[in-house]
Amino acid sequence: MSGGLALALALITLALTLSAAVVRPRHVSEAAVAAAGALLIVITGGLSLHQATNAVRALGPTVGFLAALLLIAEGCRRQGLFAAVGALIARHCRGRPRRLLALVFLVASLVTIVLGLDATVVLLPPIVLVTARRLRTDTRAPLYACTHLANSASLLLPVSNLTNLLAFHASRLSFVRFAALMTLPTMAAVAVEWIGISRRFAVPAVPAPIEPSAGERAQGLPRFPLAVLALTLAGFALSSALDIAPVWIAVTRALAITAPVLRPRRAVLVALARAMEPGFLVFVLGLGVIVAAASRHGLGTAVADLLPDGSTLPDLLVIAVLSAGLANLVNNISATLILLPVAVSLGTGPVLAMLVGVNVGPNLTPAGSLATLLWRRVLQASGVQLANREFLELGLLTVPAGLVLATIGVWLALRLGL
Repeated sequence: MSGGLALALALITLALTLSAAVVRPRHVSEAAVAAAGALLIVITGGLSLHQATNAVRALGPTVGFLAALLLIAEGCRRQGLFAAVGALIARHCRGRPRRLLALVFLVASLVTIVLGLDATVVLLPPIVLVTARRLRTDTRAPLYACTHLANSASLLLPVSNLTNLLAFHASRLSFVRFAALMTLPTMAAVAVEWIGISRRFAVPAVPAPIEPSAGERAQGLPRFPLAVLALTLAGFALSSALDIAPVWIAVTRALAITAPVLRPRRAVLVALARAMEPGFLVFVLGLGVIVAAASRHGLGTAVADLLPDGSTLPDLLVIAVLSAGLANLVNNISATLILLPVAVSLGTGPVLAMLVGVNVGPNLTPAGSLATLLWRRVLQASGVQLANREFLELGLLTVPAGLVLATIGVWLALRLGL
């Protein structure tokens, strides 16, 4: 197959795969579409079997890491951590909607940073929804905070987002150095989100809230999952110094937190398998093969021609904006797979600017991030439907400023030698 035909096939397959993730047809999963697309590319010669295997092997550690983090999040849920957090929010918001929003910002940021953005968009919105309804206030601001912070607050740690994991493995930065360089960008992005969301949604006067029950008032945070999370973060921070791959830290902690529920019962094993979202993992692997084919047959060269090859502030701003645009066009994971090889060849600054684009940028449109799509499904299951136009208006209010300020944060961190 000629290069032009191979590129066209890869782009069409990519479009169909992403459409399946957005539309989610009733009888066909996005994982099946991605796997079928990858198989079609191999059969037609878009990639050799060896090249496709290499693409899957390159993503393997990252996908395994993500599966372990999802198990840790599920273990925290089973141990009652999220229920306790919901009770804590209800107890401390004291009938004040603005305080509720501030607490949601704090909790969503912490959950995203420590457990990853999937935990934020899946486990937090139902808790936030119940608390906001109990307060008898508008649910939109705290619900939008969940998805916006799942994207923006995920800048901080390599484990907070699949895009970060991909860049972390490719850039060979240490865990601590990555976090140090991304502290200023994360603070800037979260600050912009607070200003945008708190001002976009006026806080109305509310009637007397429904008070939390005595059991909720007395409920404290469970110690075991908190200890596991603390040990996990400590292990990640020391992994580079100990020359241990972070995936093994995540796997051991996942086993530790799931051990109390591990019994030879089919229901438990099935629940744990579902918690790892195998369909999503297959989708990512299939997407990796499809994007590898597109990049090999001309897309990678086109992207390399567009990106500036320096690390000045204007260069980093251009990289962040282009990355954000591509993320909203083809989804942030696809954009990362396309941009990362070029960004890595340009240095640390371009890699981090790209991450600003693919993490903050997807807040512009409902389809820019797979996490946002998952957030919308969770809300629909709870009977909540938010307008696409409102999502876009909020994105226009926060994304441009977030991109600029977070990229300036990257530039300053590099200049300061962090």
